[in-house]
Amino acid sequence: MSQSPIHVCSEIGQLKKVMLHRPGYELENLMPEYIERLLFDDIPYLRIAQEEHDSFSDLLRKNGVEVLYLTDLTAESLTDEAVKNEFIREFNFEAGIRGERRTQMIADYFKEMSTKNMIAKMISGIRKSEIRGYGKKNLTDYLGGDYPFIIDPMPNLYFTRDPFSCIGNGVSIHHMKTVTRNRETLFAKYIFSYHPEYKSVPQMYSRSYESTLEGGDILILSDKVAAVGISQRTEPFSIELFAKNLFKSSDFNKVLAIDIPKSRSFMHLDTVFTMVDYNKFTVHNSIKDEFRCFVLEQDNYEKLRITEEHVTLDELLMEHLNLDKVELIKCGSGNIIDAAREQWNDGSNTFAVAPGKVIAYSRNYVTNGALQEHGVEVMTIPSSELSRGRGGPRCMTMPLVRNSL
Repeated sequence: MSQSPIHVCSEIGQLKKVMLHRPGYELENLMPEYIERLLFDDIPYLRIAQEEHDSFSDLLRKNGVEVLYLTDLTAESLTDEAVKNEFIREFNFEAGIRGERRTQMIADYFKEMSTKNMIAKMISGIRKSEIRGYGKKNLTDYLGGDYPFIIDPMPNLYFTRDPFSCIGNGVSIHHMKTVTRNRETLFAKYIFSYHPEYKSVPQMYSRSYESTLEGGDILILSDKVAAVGISQRTEPFSIELFAKNLFKSSDFNKVLAIDIPKSRSFMHLDTVFTMVDYNKFTVHNSIKDEFRCFVLEQDNYEKLRITEEHVTLDELLMEHLNLDKVELIKCGSGNIIDAAREQWNDGSNTFAVAPGKVIAYSRNYVTNGALQEHGVEVMTIPSSELSRGRGGPRCMTMPLVRNSL
């Protein structure tokens, strides 16, 4: 196995190291009036959500996985005072803080805290009631009405899959579709610029790019082939940039750009299908018979060669992964009612810790049963509150190291 701190050449290789974010006070700053603005449909109960997340991390450890946390890695990247000050400046700007006095007030507030507590506060958001003397001092404040936050919370961050992706021995740091989530990628920027272990990792995409790309749309199907969804949140031009950089800096030689419906229910490619074994995949029950797919490869002149295909998912996977057959395991076992209910709770968003061994939400028992009938070992975690964020175990994980297959 490579000595690089990043090594991810499949979706199913034995997982050795993963990064998570344990939900924090940001969930307590969700309000019914503003949950749509923050991309939530419901409000999880924090204490239970944390207990469920701790069960998840404990299960990973029991399976030999080293669990790292985003807040720890970020804090370890900010040991230099100048770097920390620049991080605060950049965060405040992206959080919409403007004006010299206001910017200094918030910066001073952050600097009174330990670095780790500061990061937690940035994620949880700042209520106007927390800053003494904040008041209505400028036109923006007066026009803001009764909006209660100086800085919005970042409740989606426990879905660590989306802000960046580890591919091969490199990393892709994303420009995300919404302002609400794009601030999340700032943590990745500093980890992969200043952390002593990760600062030299090659980067295949930059959050400074204008075109949007999100990690839930990237699947590492083999050590040569990646798939990327053309989705509601990932744009075609992003995939071209990603593919060019990937080919230059790794042994990958093919990117499958798969056109999926542009809707919330098909938010990312990993809601359409995920890999659970060498030739087994969970799939959305409403998957189309035929996909429009674009195969991106590099020609002899280091330019992209694009070929359009209209194929079924099993044909696509057999052709590009050199498989004799594939097993597509439908969410809800294909039953229209069970599938609709369990897809709402990310029944097909399973997370493989080894070939044929996955973690899934316990509530998706119909889908889990179908997986077991196909010879897949299913380990379950409680999810009454975690699932309210509309993401599953794969969404909550960022693999850093997997064994090669």
